[in-house]
Amino acid sequence: MARFCDICGKGPATGNNVSKSNIKLKRRWLPNLLKIRAKIGDSVQNIKICTKCLKAKKVTKIV
Repeated sequence: MARFCDICGKGPATGNNVSKSNIKLKRRWLPNLLKIRAKIGDSVQNIKICTKCLKAKKVTKIV
């Protein structure tokens, strides 16, 4: 599953875990995505949306 928001395009961020002894290990931070049914235009679609876009009411959620 591609971990990208269908509205804003937010995706995984990369960086390092840094230990006390300064050893660096690669890691990823994944976005907080939800699979919802949303009304886009005149149609209803299943989309993956980040919670920031959902809270900002960029789409109308179908309950």
